[in-house]
Formats: sequence, structure tokens, C-alpha cells
Amino acid sequence: MIRAVIFDVGETITRDDRYWASWADWLDVPRHTLSALVGAVVAQGRDNADALHLARPGIDIAAEYQAREAAGRGEHLDESDLYADVRPALSELRRLGARVVIAGNQTARAGELLRALDLPADLVVTSGEWGVAKPSGEFFRRVIEVADAAPAETVYVGDHPANDVAPAAAAGLRTAHLRRGPWGHLWADDPSVVARADWRIDSLMELAAIVDR
Repeated sequence: MIRAVIFDVGETITRDDRYWASWADWLDVPRHTLSALVGAVVAQGRDNADALHLARPGIDIAAEYQAREAAGRGEHLDESDLYADVRPALSELRRLGARVVIAGNQTARAGELLRALDLPADLVVTSGEWGVAKPSGEFFRRVIEVADAAPAETVYVGDHPANDVAPAAAAGLRTAHLRRGPWGHLWADDPSVVARADWRIDSLMELAAIVDR
């Protein structure tokens, strides 16, 4: 029985369109160029942030992030950034009695913005607030703590094989790989994902049937 469902954030709960578009505008790089660079690093199995280093060699991402905030061009999230299945899927999971937690690699500011959306979740927390990020085992130990359920009764949902599926499975959690976003689509049928993921889904609405079994 699944008693808790934990969600990644980027390209699971939220679309990354605004995130990358805002970086492209800040760096004065065409949006299509940065989008293509993101696709290139995804295909190579590299970290998404490497796209920023390709667009601006030598960039200090933390310093640029602070400069964006100071200029009033920092992080922003609103209802339009959510995927359409988020609210109905999370609401249905809670109706079925599952504990719903959102926990992903995001800044503390992103955590504030997500909580302001009043999502149907029992807890929203980010790596920036915890001070530890995926794929660290410590991150998933924290996930197990906040799940308030045994690892075998908890499913972690995400799009990223290396940040979500593999480390969550290594921590003893059940896993659902979501075919969404560049990572989710490109790696959905990779043998390592097929072998490690308990479920492979195309929509968050499929989780209700998993919990209700």
C-alpha cells in the first residue's frame, strides 16, 4: 500500500518555461539558443545549469542570481507555471488518504512562492531550505522523515533519472518516473530507468490508481 506521495518540482509540478526564458533574457541570449543548449546538456546527461555556462562561459550563477533579485527580475511562480494535472491529481491523492509532499531541488525563495499557491499538499519544502540537494542520500533521508510512512509505502515522483529515480530507489523508496520535460521524455525508455522505476507514467493523474490499489 502507498501511504505517501512525494513530488519533485521542476517539470513535475511546474513548467520550466519561465525559468529558462528569464535566464535567456537576463543574459541577453536568444531564448531559442538557451533552450537548445538545455537540450544539448540533457542529451549528454549533464546538469541543466551547464547550459548557463555554455551561454556565458565563466558565469558565477550564484552572483547572477543575486543580481537578478536585486534588479527585481528574480524568481516568480504563479498559477500559469503549474501543469494542468497538478491540482486535480494532488487533490485526488489526498482524498484517497495519501500524504502529499512536494520536495525538490529549488531555492528557499521558490519554496515561499510554491506555498503561496496554496497547493493541495501537506508539506512543501525545497533543497534550499534543507541545505541539502538531490541526488544526495541525505536529501532522501529527509524525504523519508517528512513522508511519515515507511519507505516501501512511499513513492517519489520525478522526471530525472539521476536526481529522482536512482537515488530515491537507493534510499528504499518506490519510484514513479514521469515522462515530462526534456529529461522525462529523453530518458523515459532508457534501460536504467525501466529497471529502476516501479512505475512509468505520462500524467500525475495515473498516481491515483497506484495509491488506490
